Amino acid sequence: MTFKVMTTFMPPPPASTYLAFHPQDNNIIAIGMEDSTIHIYNVRVDEVKSKLRGHQKRITGLAFSTHLKILVSSAADAHICFWSIDSWEKRKMVQIQLPPGKAPTGDTRVQFHSDQTRLLVSHETQLAIYDASKMEHIRQWVPQDNLSAPISYAAYSCNSQLVYASFCNGSIGVFDADSLKLRCRIAPSVYLPSSSISNGNESSYPLVVAAHPQEQNQFAVGLTDGSVKVIEPSESQGKWGLDDN
Repeated sequence: MTFKVMTTFMPPPPASTYLAFHPQDNNIIAIGMEDSTIHIYNVRVDEVKSKLRGHQKRITGLAFSTHLKILVSSAADAHICFWSIDSWEKRKMVQIQLPPGKAPTGDTRVQFHSDQTRLLVSHETQLAIYDASKMEHIRQWVPQDNLSAPISYAAYSCNSQLVYASFCNGSIGVFDADSLKLRCRIAPSVYLPSSSISNGNESSYPLVVAAHPQEQNQFAVGLTDGSVKVIEPSESQGKWGLDDN
């Protein structure tokens, strides 16, 4: 196969900041914009079918649930919106539960569990699980102890049994997806060059986490220095345990 540009559409401004393909029709793309709107674009007819308005800042996350027939959006205003994918009408908007004194800023991201009902919401201040069928908050974990730095990204493992979360100091946490209990902390020294750590170079840390599509205990992190690291447990362990590594 060769890579080629199939079509070009919607040149900025405003810039697009996030996009997600409709899981049942890949001609439909939800496109989050810098100006806080969401465009529902039909590739086949080259037309924006709907413009969704509800957020106040740029869109930072989009996730579809075909089971619930909803699109969930998140933005840099610390809010998440639930939209009907039948009518594209807003069903509910909620603000994530921020710690006292924390301003509603920073990127908020969303990802559905494989059951298409539970929703992982990540923000620099927290990991949270929502029941999307009720559009209600279930549980929350906030940075603490040896994982006290801001969260930079989080993602479910391929089977949605684990959550991989990266932190701005280079640490990585592996959490149980149901309870958000920490199973393992991966220290920066495990995967970052010793020179970066000895020099106190905090510019190199994970910006994004991607779970392997079939191996539940393997994931990759993309770092601020442009490199990508693939991480998995040692052969003797076989899986992420309840201890530091």
